[in-house]
Amino acid sequence: MPAPAIVYYGDDFTGATDTLGTAARAGLRAMLFLKTPDAARLARTGPLDVLGIAGAARAMAPEAMQAELAPVAALFRSLGARVLHYKTCSTFDSAPHIGSIGAAVRALRTAVEQPWTAIVGGQPNLGRYCLFGNLFAAAGAGGEVFRIDRHPTMSRHPVTPMDEPDLRAHLGRQGLADVRSIPFTATVRGPDALGNALQCALQAPFSEAGTGAVLFDVAEAPQLASIGQVLWAQALRATLLAVGPSSVVDALATALGPRHADVQAGPHRVAPARGPVLVLAGSLSPVTARQVAGARSFDTVWLDAPLLARQDAATLNRHAQDIARGLAGGRNVLACTRPSEQQLRPITELDAQALARAGGDLLAKVLAMVPLRRVGIAGGDTSSHGVQALDAWGLSYVADMGAGASLCRVHSDDAALDGMEIMLKGGQMGSDDVFEHLVHGTA
Repeated sequence: MPAPAIVYYGDDFTGATDTLGTAARAGLRAMLFLKTPDAARLARTGPLDVLGIAGAARAMAPEAMQAELAPVAALFRSLGARVLHYKTCSTFDSAPHIGSIGAAVRALRTAVEQPWTAIVGGQPNLGRYCLFGNLFAAAGAGGEVFRIDRHPTMSRHPVTPMDEPDLRAHLGRQGLADVRSIPFTATVRGPDALGNALQCALQAPFSEAGTGAVLFDVAEAPQLASIGQVLWAQALRATLLAVGPSSVVDALATALGPRHADVQAGPHRVAPARGPVLVLAGSLSPVTARQVAGARSFDTVWLDAPLLARQDAATLNRHAQDIARGLAGGRNVLACTRPSEQQLRPITELDAQALARAGGDLLAKVLAMVPLRRVGIAGGDTSSHGVQALDAWGLSYVADMGAGASLCRVHSDDAALDGMEIMLKGGQMGSDDVFEHLVHGTA
């Protein structure tokens, strides 16, 4: 089979599906695998332009990341692809001790030929902008834009708070000692000027082998086309490691162009659900809170997050039975970890990872009781653990849910799961009525 142009690893499942949707809407043939595929699985899948692997490195310590990413590096070398993309969250939230982007670069560097790493610093369609090396992000879809260290949510992230807006300094803490910046003022002059700016940035040797990177500002979406042309030209000369959000694939797609007449480019509409819908909302973000408030077509089950995080089996079984009972009765159910206004006990000092794992266990238990055709999960870690709890091997793109959320089709050897549609979205992603669209469609 021909080699894919791009192999990417998503550091969480929600971001991985956003990249999948980005590639599919550009007319590229793409598949997201839930673990590194073997040769037999690849042969059954057929030729791909973009091959994705969904992971959970964002929640791992550096040693675990090294073990997680080693098979990805080996797969990239064996396939003969040109670009290896480490897909980060669009807000770059990470830390030296968990989800380290620097650790990811160190794990993947030996798989490529270029001695430097490309970093794309913004994703305008999600309200993420990089200006003179500094990151800015909107608070929700269409919300006010803040410098990342003043963002009302990301500056207070419970695991990886963003307290440094300069991505060069932020990544320097994680071991990328020499990150050079190309400002958006060079990008706006077109690919030729940008290529010259890149050559200037690469002229001086990097301070330490393997730690050098070039950060590309992104102020507006049209600038991605120039970045993509320059990066693809570099990748054709020698394979390249690229770091950043889905805008990396968005940029490269322009240079690649649609490759298959049978792949429909552009947005795809969401059809109304056939049967009851379950949404598991494991995010505590203000954006998810607005989405929960706007979910008028659902019965809400308020989950006891502290007990779930402590792996209380009785609580897990009770919630699963309550959810399954509603779904079996034909009602849409929203299972939510955010406390309702009537609850007196606030959620404080939770083990976020333990709660996310409990969410995955809850989803698997409910689906064993009531087979469903459409499910939604809100929250990056909850999505990762939720999908990992399923007996599935891959996801393909179905339709755009807006603002960084994609509806995907589950691929499984289990006939009960194969073909189920699932929406994965981060806590900051999606419109206020995204759960309603999951039920009623967007047509």
